[in-house]
Amino acid sequence: MASNLETGASVSPELEYAEKPEGPVSAAILAAGVGAFALGVLTTLAEASEGLKQLLNLYDPVGPLSGKTVGAVIVWLVAWAVLHVMYRGKAIETRKALTASLILIGLGVLGTFPIFFQAFAAE
Repeated sequence: MASNLETGASVSPELEYAEKPEGPVSAAILAAGVGAFALGVLTTLAEASEGLKQLLNLYDPVGPLSGKTVGAVIVWLVAWAVLHVMYRGKAIETRKALTASLILIGLGVLGTFPIFFQAFAAE
């Protein structure tokens, strides 16, 4: 089979795509950062407060990790819903959302390092 270039036929014109706002994409990216940050905060707070640690113990074999992860997922879903509604139909620069999300993820990861959260241990 001969290609369009070999037969001399014209190549189809470029397809035109409708501009879509990047707000929902930015909302999802930011929500991921917020969820990761929430996990770090909950981990650190659970170490600082014995009462919160007991409150986060939703399932004894897992311990407070069960409440930390459930809490972080709830924060992530709520953040995603709220940010989606706020940014729906808006032109938000995805690069800025990614930068903010990476900073939040970095802080969230920091909050889950034992050397960090143990510094806040309740005496």
